[in-house]
Amino acid sequence: MPIRKGEPWGEVGPLPAGAVIVRTDAEARAVVTDARRAGGPVPPLGLLGGDLCRTLGGTGNEAHLRSGEATVVRVDLGAVLVDGRLHWFVAHLVARQSWWRGRVIAAMNAQFLGAWDVAPRGHPNDGRLDVLDADLPLATRFQVRSRLASGTHVPHPDIEERHVMALQVDLSKATPIYLDGESVGTASTLSIRVEPDALVCIV
Repeated sequence: MPIRKGEPWGEVGPLPAGAVIVRTDAEARAVVTDARRAGGPVPPLGLLGGDLCRTLGGTGNEAHLRSGEATVVRVDLGAVLVDGRLHWFVAHLVARQSWWRGRVIAAMNAQFLGAWDVAPRGHPNDGRLDVLDADLPLATRFQVRSRLASGTHVPHPDIEERHVMALQVDLSKATPIYLDGESVGTASTLSIRVEPDALVCIV
């Protein structure tokens, strides 16, 4: 069950049996994809890097993961139909032609995208995705970019923010889609949803 405001989250424990240690969001997504395509359960993920790991307070210390003093939490998973083909993402989806021109959409399960604090009010286990949607003039993009590292780019009158369980997006034209930092091709429509409590992560 997704976390509720004021409730404790996670517990201290060892790396579970069968856990897979990953060092990037892309590696985590590959484990999820392989398990889902095979029709089996997703194994627990020991996170040593990536934006989801940072969001969860991970330090990248493998000895800590194996110490019995790691933090074990349940987190949500993003799912998306990219022109009808199902994919998953652990940290974020980005649809963009360029960072500097055209519409940019980010659906965030993690708080961070690289050095940027994109979803400062999000939580990876609240049963929702934080979606930011904007098509800004170039001068405004420079202003927004300068605030991304600190998370002070929102609220902004020209950035639409949504906190959603599911969302249908019409991109009007074929647009490159990036899941957890990796290109998965182009799409003109996206059907995005969250799968609450889908992952067990250890940091």
